[in-house]
Amino acid sequence: MRTFDFAPLYRSTVGFDRLANILDHALRADGSANSYPPYNIEKSGDDQYRISIAVAGFASDEINIEMRDGQLVVTANKADDPDAEDVNYLHRGIAARAFEKRFQLADHVRPTGADVENGLLHIDLLREVPEALKPRTIEIANGSKNKAIEAKASKKKAKTTEV
Repeated sequence: MRTFDFAPLYRSTVGFDRLANILDHALRADGSANSYPPYNIEKSGDDQYRISIAVAGFASDEINIEMRDGQLVVTANKADDPDAEDVNYLHRGIAARAFEKRFQLADHVRPTGADVENGLLHIDLLREVPEALKPRTIEIANGSKNKAIEAKASKKKAKTTEV
């Protein structure tokens, strides 16, 4: 496995610390640890996204979704079932083990809702760019309008000096 040194990136940029940390964390993460549970990330519109996570065997009250430091954190813990002790499995293929899944969200992306349907947890996300950061058009003043205003002002001054 290759390792990358991001020290030059930290030395030559200002304000991109978060991006460098994300890249560093992504390269250090073990690929096998991120494979459970399986998930999809979909883009459903210009500013709309959906994360779908396979949560077969979990009830909605056993799943927790939080926003922490720009990350969407999904955790699930299977409640202890007293009847499960009496069951003798010949094959156990439904993995209902506890998990924690983290998704780094971009600036101005926030979750708008979540729903469990057919064994899938759907988390809807929306990117809302604040008005101050949206592009805006600045009108260019016409030079003749400015001259007309200046001409009117100079005539008023002339009248007051003649009196």
